[in-house]
Order: sequence, then structure tokens, then C-alpha cells
Amino acid sequence: MNKKHFRKIMPVILLALLIAIVFRSNLFASYIVNGESMEPTLYDGNLLMVNKVVYNLTDIDRFDIVVFHADEQDDYVKRVIGLPGDEIVYKNDKLYIDGEYTKESFLDPFRVMSDNELYTEDFTLEGVTGKAEVPEGKIFVMGDNRGESLDSREIGFVNAETIVGKVDVKYWPFSEMQLSFG
Repeated sequence: MNKKHFRKIMPVILLALLIAIVFRSNLFASYIVNGESMEPTLYDGNLLMVNKVVYNLTDIDRFDIVVFHADEQDDYVKRVIGLPGDEIVYKNDKLYIDGEYTKESFLDPFRVMSDNELYTEDFTLEGVTGKAEVPEGKIFVMGDNRGESLDSREIGFVNAETIVGKVDVKYWPFSEMQLSFG
């Protein structure tokens, strides 16, 4: 490659790199799972790709896995259980939303491992938050490792404005790569 050709393509390469950096930093973010609260769906040290714009285009869905700012220093990764207006009751290891049983099929394999003990302890939304239903602009989140999760049962509702984005991809370790959660 001669210098004249190099000078012609260099601006194109630099522009492509700049666009890639802007695209990645504004649309997606990488996160490292820290802790055991989402096991066995996500493990400590897993690397995640978080879609930062999906909730500008669509509403938050029940059972989405989201990353949110817990405080100024920490971000948490949890599963959305309750949406605004929901009344939540957990009884005999079953989730009831507005009085109707709501299956959490993603927990079925983990319940088998819990040796016939309750995987999720009984609670009511009012009992853990003082509110009968999830307020507007808030969500109720829980970790999949129900016995070892610091979640809305302790920290209260999560302000929807603090959500960084939806976890779309687990990409590390590569052997455990996963493209969707549900």
C-alpha cells in the first residue's frame, strides 16, 4: 500500500471507529455480574451486554432482566416482577399478580434443586413495602436466587428512571453465551 492510498482510506477508518465508539457507548453497555443474587441464571463474573435504548422504544415487561442504578456507586442486575398498578403476593412458592397465579417458568429448574423447601418465602407487597400496589413510575424487582438476593423486598421499589437497560446478551464465559432471557 502506498502513502497516497493510505492517506485516502485513513479518514474513512477513523470515521468508522468514531461511529462504532459512539454507537456502542450510547446504545449498549457492558456489565460484569457482581454477586450471587441472580444465580443460576447469571453467575458472579458473567459479562453482559445491556441494551440502553430498548425502553425508549417499548415498555418494560414483566420478567425482563434489567440493570439499574441502586445508588451513586452501585448498579444491580435483577428480574422485573411487578409493574405499576400490580398487587403482588407470594404464597406457597407461587407468584400471584392481582390475585391471579403467574407462572415463573424460568425458576422451575431451580425449584427442583431446593429439596422441596420453598424457593421463595411467602410475602405480600404491602408487607414488604407498605404499599398495596406498585406505584406509577416504579417497578418491583427480585433476584433469581431468592434466598440470597438484595432486592425490592429489602430496598423497596426501583424508580423506572434509574434503569440503565435490559440485559440482552450474556457473552462471557463464551461457553455459557445466551442471547435472551425469559
